[in-house]
Order: sequence, then C-alpha cells, then structure tokens
Amino acid sequence: MTNTLTDTPTPAARAAALTRRDFPAGFVFGVATSSYQIEGAAHEDGRSPSIWDVFCAQPGRISDGSSGAVACDHYHRWEQDLDLIAALGVDAYRFSVAWPRVVPTGRGPVNPAGLDFYERLTDGLLARGVQPHVTLYHWDLPATLQDQGGWTNRDTAYAFAEYSAAVAERLGNRVASYATLNEPWCSSVLSYEIGEHAPGTRDRAAALSAAHHLLLGHGLAMPEIRRHAPQSQAGIVLNLGPQESASDRPEDILAARQADGRFNRWFLDPLLRGEYPADTWADVGADAPPSRTATWNSSAFPTTSWA
Repeated sequence: MTNTLTDTPTPAARAAALTRRDFPAGFVFGVATSSYQIEGAAHEDGRSPSIWDVFCAQPGRISDGSSGAVACDHYHRWEQDLDLIAALGVDAYRFSVAWPRVVPTGRGPVNPAGLDFYERLTDGLLARGVQPHVTLYHWDLPATLQDQGGWTNRDTAYAFAEYSAAVAERLGNRVASYATLNEPWCSSVLSYEIGEHAPGTRDRAAALSAAHHLLLGHGLAMPEIRRHAPQSQAGIVLNLGPQESASDRPEDILAARQADGRFNRWFLDPLLRGEYPADTWADVGADAPPSRTATWNSSAFPTTSWA
C-alpha cells in the first residue's frame, strides 16, 4: 500500500516488508504473558488466592465480571501453548511466576507442585529452542500477605526475597534472564493510590510506602538471583514515560517536573543513585514513606542496599 498523495510506502507497508536481516545481529524476537493473565487453575495443586482473585470477586471492580480463574487454561494446555510459541519462530518467551502457586502462604513452606510446573515450562521451552525469560512478580501478590498490609508492610519485601530465592534455586541458569518486578509504578501507584488495580485502595501515602518496599524487595532479591543463577541476566522492568511541558509557562514546566518525579525518577533514582529525588520528596510532603537511609553499593549494581 502506498500514500496516493506522495506515492511513498505507508508505515504499515514498510513494516510488513521487514525481515530479520533488517535487524542487528543478536536482536531477540520474543513474546510475553503474565501468570494471572493466562494460567487459570486458580484453585489447583496448592495455589492460594492472589490479590487479583480477591479484586475480581468484588462487585463492580471488573466491568464484565470476568476473572483469571480459568483464563487461557495455560496450566493444563502449556505443551500446546509452547508449540504455538515455537511455531511463531520467535527466540524468547517471557512468562511470570505466580507467587501464590509457589509459596501459597506468602512466606514459609514452598509448594513443590508449583515449582514443578515452572520447571516443566522452562525445560519445555529449551527443548523447543526458545529462551525462557522469567518475571518473578507481575502483580499477583498472595492474598495472605495483603491481609497483613501487602506492599505497605516492610516484611513483604523480605518475603519476596525468600520466594525469589526459591524460584532461582530451582530454575537456575536455565533461565536467560530474571526480572524481579514488572512495572512497580503499577503495583504501587495504580494499585494503592489510583485504585484501578488490585488491591484497589486510594491512599497516596500507602502507594509511596508500597513503592519503597517494592524497591527494597528488588534490592533484597537481586543477590539471591545472582547466587543461584550467576550466568543469567537479572534486573527490573520499569514503565517509564517522557514528561514534557505543554508550554513555557511556569505552571506547565512545574507540572512536567512533578509528573517526571512521580512517574520516572521516584523509581530510577533509588535504583541508580541510592536516594529519592529531593524535589519529589518535598512535593509529596507528609505522604513520603518512612524510609531508612539508602546506602549505595556500587558492587551490587543495579541493586540498592537499604539500611
């Protein structure tokens, strides 16, 4: 298809004409899912409810009343699903591990059946020539931990590190990369302040506390991943967005700075500088988390060691 006014190919036509040769060597083509999005089997093999199971059961939370209780039934159809992924010709598949399936009580005994499932998934991908990439937390916190405050409770960060260690110890270097958290802005601000995601609260102080403990959990989990899977890549996934002022007016410039602080720098600065942005800390005032001194440990990059 061409643009009839300029007689040049449209962006869609140019994209359709791309081949792998148009990409640099080593470029990885992949697909991704998350556990609650596809697994189903919400009450099987020892899995406990997650905050999304609870959230979806609350009237009015989900417009059509649906949930992930069955979803794509990936827990039972995983072999067929892996065949479909391999047939696409991609190099990699990113899946997330359901914390309630691996540690049903949130902290404590590991459920062997849960880890067995993710080991079958990992080995099944390798057998098909597809790289396994794992996200350890894609928002499905065990409901038992939410009953104790969820991510507003500092203990949840330590529980996350223990759970991460259990997964990394079992799957080890077979996994190409581990991501500790997927988009912690979503599991803090969108979940605890805006209330659109589970657990659906509307409290800015709670959201900032949750963000702090999510980052702490990342910092505690990274050494565990490196210890059990030293050959795998490890890091965190942030959803960042450029913030530009609509004009040169002072109020627009201020709005852009504040948005950048809350959306981007609130997560980037602790990870890369070992401290929160001073201007944003001042902006949030009394809602700032009761954090302790952040001590930068350059040898653990990109992990921040929190005192």
